[in-house]
Amino acid sequence: MSSIDSGSTSGFKAVGCATLWQHDNLSWYALQIQSKLGSIAAATLCGKGYEVYLPLYRCGRRWSDRVKQLEVPLFPGYLFSRFDVRERLPILTTPGVISVVGAGKTPVPVDEEEIEAIRAVLRSGLVAQPWPFLQVGSKVYIERGPLAGVEGIITNTRKVYRLVVSVNLLQRSVAVEIDREWARPIAEGMGPRTVTLFERTRPLARAC
Repeated sequence: MSSIDSGSTSGFKAVGCATLWQHDNLSWYALQIQSKLGSIAAATLCGKGYEVYLPLYRCGRRWSDRVKQLEVPLFPGYLFSRFDVRERLPILTTPGVISVVGAGKTPVPVDEEEIEAIRAVLRSGLVAQPWPFLQVGSKVYIERGPLAGVEGIITNTRKVYRLVVSVNLLQRSVAVEIDREWARPIAEGMGPRTVTLFERTRPLARAC
């Protein structure tokens, strides 16, 4: 009654599942998991009928004689699932799941728009990587390119432009390289629909 679906674009992949029990009115929650059991936890939750989202990216790891490409989580130690928080015991008893992320013992949902922003990055095929959490800058709107429609915040240093998509609850971000011409400023007070950051930086080596 459920399945694991994997979609890959230019080195990016999202492990998720489609079930007969998906309900759009249920909120997304972040689950803290044992890092090495992420795929097992995702598959088990999917088998129980829950909608699961585990964003992955391709990372080069150097061995003694070669560089091996690995698919690793964008948010190590976490995956996302949509469920009724009042009935979370089946979630917490899943192998690999440690807890539901929240404030103290109270689970806190993840903003739907943040999930959609991550999905947009994975669908885009653009070069992306985990990034330090950011929360400052001037608002922009992406008018063109694979991320058209995403709003965010712009800062700049030199050479390479990046859009940084953040999950505030986890204090984690993902950076994706984009063309500066895709963005335009947003008038003060309009407010972004997604929690993202637009940054122009020096190129950095990607690391796991």
